[in-house]
Amino acid sequence: MNNTLNKDVETSVAGNPNVATGVTDKLEAVKRQVFEEFQSLLGANEPLLRMAIIEADALARQTEYPHLLLPLLAAEKACKAARWQFHQQFLLRSGEALAA
Repeated sequence: MNNTLNKDVETSVAGNPNVATGVTDKLEAVKRQVFEEFQSLLGANEPLLRMAIIEADALARQTEYPHLLLPLLAAEKACKAARWQFHQQFLLRSGEALAA
């Protein structure tokens, strides 16, 4: 029963390009929103943030509900990227302090 329902939904979405375009537009809007939110945290390291959001998008699109998972995954990946960058900066400053 559930497989039949999923196939019916997939067929109706695949047959209607407006639905697919609408979902894609919403996913792109979510990615832009997360990027803008975390851009100030990561500053000059925009490529790291972009990679995190692309990875979240790829993971979300492997599920049946990418529109539900992308916001959470993108925020989580962006947060991890920000923490990684702060940690790297801390290690750099610690190394400079030890060298001085």
